[in-house]
Amino acid sequence: MTNVEFLQHLFNQLWGAYRTRVAYVRDYEQVVASAGAEFLNDHIAFRSVAWQQPSAGISSISRPFEALGYRPAACYHFPDKHLQAIHLEPPAEEPPGHRSLPKLFVSELQAWKLDEAARHHLAHSLNHHRPPLSIDLLDQLAHIDSIDHRKEPLETLVAWFLERPWPAPEKSDVESIAEISQYAAWVLVHGYAVNHFTGLVNAHGVESLATIEKTVAGLQAAGVPMKPEIEGVVGSRLRQTATEAVVVDVEITEAGQSASMPWTYAYFELAERGEVIDLATGEASRFEGFLGPQATQLFDMTRRP
Repeated sequence: MTNVEFLQHLFNQLWGAYRTRVAYVRDYEQVVASAGAEFLNDHIAFRSVAWQQPSAGISSISRPFEALGYRPAACYHFPDKHLQAIHLEPPAEEPPGHRSLPKLFVSELQAWKLDEAARHHLAHSLNHHRPPLSIDLLDQLAHIDSIDHRKEPLETLVAWFLERPWPAPEKSDVESIAEISQYAAWVLVHGYAVNHFTGLVNAHGVESLATIEKTVAGLQAAGVPMKPEIEGVVGSRLRQTATEAVVVDVEITEAGQSASMPWTYAYFELAERGEVIDLATGEASRFEGFLGPQATQLFDMTRRP
């Protein structure tokens, strides 16, 4: 099994868990299938909190992907939200020019920029972060094409993303931190679960869904609630929008007892990519990065109603 095949198995399992929880994804699939269009996932987004003891943040998510061949491509900063992010490009695939693996957008809350009271609420969970992925596992991932037993590292990684990395948070901590950072509250209850997958409008290949406006109209006609605005003007490098975020029951503790409460989870995003001109060669190519101001607006899609 190559690293690309291993990654495809991993993403298929993450997609299955995400698709089960986000009903709007199934609506999108139906709209695409009815139009005879193609669904290509542009990128997957993950969230985290930068912490020191134990260490956590972007590296908690990026390292296994880097071991499997992903490479950091750019950094992004969101000072008003105390966030920073990187995006990673997938490893080269065969045949050349055929891309089946998505980009990754991994962000983190810079906890040291919050006040002491906010850090106190985070500490109740983050101080109990599970042990990091081992160096031996990362070594296995880096040589996945040559090891005999791949089931165990795959199961370990699936659990890493689907199982919250700390015990169920206290309800009062979640509600208190939500007043300061809805992003931080989201990470407390969802851990490293996928925040969103993204349909690439450019890949649809049919006139009825050829633009982000037409795709939004198709989803709205199917009854899917959408973000009111499209980020980015017509003809720009990147245009994005999303469905509303679904609300799910999350596990918490309340006065020492196990409980649950509703909280926003994930949305499904759409991206339409424009062209950029290489100033050195004059050649046009598709823009494959991200734009900070647009991402800022999309972060807020998981704000509590």
